[in-house]
Amino acid sequence: MLAKRIIPCLDVKDGQTVKGTNFVNLRQAGDPVELGHAYSEQGADELVFLDITASHEGRKTFTDMVQRVAAEISIPFTVGGGIGELKDVERLLAAGADKVSINSAALRRPELIDEITSHFGSQVCVVAIDAHLDANGWTCYLNGGRIPTERGLFEWAREANDRGAGEILFTSMDHDGVKTGFAYEALHRLSEELTIPIIASGGAGAMEHFRDAFTLGHADASLAASVFHFGEIGIPQLKQYLKEENINVRL
Repeated sequence: MLAKRIIPCLDVKDGQTVKGTNFVNLRQAGDPVELGHAYSEQGADELVFLDITASHEGRKTFTDMVQRVAAEISIPFTVGGGIGELKDVERLLAAGADKVSINSAALRRPELIDEITSHFGSQVCVVAIDAHLDANGWTCYLNGGRIPTERGLFEWAREANDRGAGEILFTSMDHDGVKTGFAYEALHRLSEELTIPIIASGGAGAMEHFRDAFTLGHADASLAASVFHFGEIGIPQLKQYLKEENINVRL
């Protein structure tokens, strides 16, 4: 069985790592380059860097910041934010990214998934989905959770899977930053319906939540931000805990 992955996430705005609750009320969390280096040293399995206002502000991800982070880490590196065409992917891969995360651009033009996977391979393409649970079920959102779409979480995830995406990064907007646990039922359904790995995001507040993402949600990886940035959970301690809970992780 493949080892479960622990992935810190750097949400970057104006060159600084930030973290909010339910996608708003952002507060500073430190220098992305320093944090990336620390997480690589602590045994994180991968690192995700999201330029969280790039799509909303209609600009490209900061290439120089990506280069500086990539130079400091020795783990797989996923970069997202403002990616809308193949030359954006080429630029970020050249800057040191191993994968790209696409969200708004893929919802607006799903063919982008096919284009990335045919040019660079499925392993390069992570489709991120920000969704909110409302009266109609899970609704997907654009531009960093600002604009609702007509797409539902499960049907959009299936389409991304079928178009060749390598992974789905699912963030529950309702759970984001609240620290009460991940959206386990939605994760479990995604794992049942898809053939590609699922990364759980939104809701980590305790080590038990990571365990439950793997055991109840059947996620392949768990992503978190504030609990790592503010020192509430250490990655080595988390992995040791998960090992003791009989979850296969790389120590």
